[in-house]
Amino acid sequence: MTVDLDTLTPAQIVSELDKYIIGQDKAKKAVAIALRNRMRRRMLPQELREEITPKNIIMIGPTGVGKTEIARRLSRLSGAPFIKVEATKYTEVGYVGRDVESMIRDLMSIAVTMVKSELSEDVREEAQQRTEEALLDLLLPGIKEKKPAPPSESGEMTVVSQDQNTPSSTREKFRKMLKEGKLEDKTVEVDISAGGFPAIEIFSGTNFEEMDLNLGGLSNIFGGKKKKKRVSISRARDIIMAEEMNKLVDTERASEVAKERVEEMGIVFVDEIDKVASKESRSGADVSREGVQRDILPIVEGSKVNTKYGIVDTSHILFIAAGAFHISKPSDLIPELQGRFPLRVELDDLSSDDFHRILTETENSLTIQYTELLKTEEVSLVFTEEATKKISEIAAEVNRNTENIGARRLHTIMELLLEDVSFNAPDLKGQEIRITKEYVEEKLVDIVQDQDLSRYIL
Repeated sequence: MTVDLDTLTPAQIVSELDKYIIGQDKAKKAVAIALRNRMRRRMLPQELREEITPKNIIMIGPTGVGKTEIARRLSRLSGAPFIKVEATKYTEVGYVGRDVESMIRDLMSIAVTMVKSELSEDVREEAQQRTEEALLDLLLPGIKEKKPAPPSESGEMTVVSQDQNTPSSTREKFRKMLKEGKLEDKTVEVDISAGGFPAIEIFSGTNFEEMDLNLGGLSNIFGGKKKKKRVSISRARDIIMAEEMNKLVDTERASEVAKERVEEMGIVFVDEIDKVASKESRSGADVSREGVQRDILPIVEGSKVNTKYGIVDTSHILFIAAGAFHISKPSDLIPELQGRFPLRVELDDLSSDDFHRILTETENSLTIQYTELLKTEEVSLVFTEEATKKISEIAAEVNRNTENIGARRLHTIMELLLEDVSFNAPDLKGQEIRITKEYVEEKLVDIVQDQDLSRYIL
């Protein structure tokens, strides 16, 4: 849920994050300050505001401990454009793969979609009226809505008497039935955009972002074709409504607002940054990894990136990098890039107590999710306190003895634990299923004790 950042203190930001993420207080504190500083910066004079750059953050910790979730929840809290990218998907300029500037183009596209969605709410009422008239036109071809006759020379409106069989009264009858939902299953023929481009030869070395940027105008030239399709009134309403809202939303204004939002509030989360950290060697793959870092550097420092919505300045975008750093370490990154990530936060491994809190305290926890899912089958699922504690102990133990995948271990364990209940749910309608400590032990303990088996199952 988006809130007014101007009223949120860092402590309140952390409190909001606590609803979804257990522990990791240092990381929450760091991102809360970073977010608050963005609000503070907007209150400064323009000349000073330009000098204050974001304090980019590197999060260090194993997978599944909350790095991505912190960044994602932060973006939802602030309503800021957010994108998660993986550093390993990018390649040095000159190699086949995605160039690093594409992360900004993708972020801009996300922001435009976000702003259009917001602006569409302002025109929803008018779009609904237009959609209703369009549906009536489809239902009654040739019978258009009659407009009032113009005033006579004396200034009086001409009154036309209508009987019940006039086209206008027929249209009003259909309008009433349409509003009452009596025509939802009736089929009509609507025009749908065919989309697509004509065949274009793609030369080696051309990436799709550049094609979209340079040839975007072709959509207006070749993409205007329509095809007719028979659909129900219910489906036709959705199609026409989407088209009408798209017509009414000012695309140019949406692009301007999105550009400003990206430049002032955008967040880029770069995961697996440790995978492109260079080692002592400077040959082979290590050279390519260092090349990716050098390509990322100007974007983090602040550069102009050309997008189909205009040129975006990255100087004040907040970058949050993350990695496990099992083999490499942050100091293996090139010095210039290290300097652009002044804040380093180490996230803690999750304990059994953390797992228990994740299962019982977070909003939309796994226990709530499974309970609600089975409720659709009229099966009442109840977890006892002892059961959730046992599940948490097993998750912590498996993480210690095998690969540490953090909170993601709970997904695997819960799915295995409730496999039989989920499978047989249609036959258990009206019953209450209690998940007790004994039930958990019966289903999981043998697998946990068999280390070789748990590596493949848990």
